[in-house]
Amino acid sequence: MKKKEKKDQGEQVLRVRLPRGKQVLGIVETRLGYGKSKIICTDGKTRICKVPGHLKRYLWVRPNNIVLVEPWELEGDKKGNIIYRYNKNQENWLKKKGYLKGLIEKEEF
Repeated sequence: MKKKEKKDQGEQVLRVRLPRGKQVLGIVETRLGYGKSKIICTDGKTRICKVPGHLKRYLWVRPNNIVLVEPWELEGDKKGNIIYRYNKNQENWLKKKGYLKGLIEKEEF
């Protein structure tokens, strides 16, 4: 089998996925096991979030990653789904534009 080539993240940020509707940004605090993580969100709430099944193979999260969270309809204050993980260039862009103000005040990177 042929090995995949690593994509060069480069210096240029073309598009950054921003929160829409009920989605919020968050930082991964700890991994809890069984595909779940504890995430501190920009709305001031701490949620237990999981990666949905169709993204499990492609979306790997580690502590201190910036992620996009979609709260559940039921128990939305406590639980949610991780739907996107930002790379380092995108994180820097979000910090520069002020989207991570609530998170930076709470936790130092």
